[in-house]
Amino acid sequence: MVSTGEHEDRLFAALANGTRRELLRLLREGGPQPVQALAAHFDMRRPSLSEHLRVLREAGLVSGERTGRQRIYRLEAFRLAEVRDWLGPYERLWLERTCRRTCERTSDGPE
Repeated sequence: MVSTGEHEDRLFAALANGTRRELLRLLREGGPQPVQALAAHFDMRRPSLSEHLRVLREAGLVSGERTGRQRIYRLEAFRLAEVRDWLGPYERLWLERTCRRTCERTSDGPE
């Protein structure tokens, strides 16, 4: 069984790699796609791409389904809500600080 901390670590580790973020973008924009279609966007060997897809699958960000001889990958976007929820308090902090600085600059100006 994977603990909550381990799950978050997998999720953020999966997102930390540019190739994996690009795979997510391709699936978001193009919908479910076979490995061959995804591979056409990268200059890497198939085993390397399969490893990136495995990491995304284990993080729950994509799912793969066999259809005949092909494996079709699909984005599981709902998992990104966990990232949004984790970042939420930091976003509020950032917005409060930005607002405070803007208000200070406005009140410090010439009258």
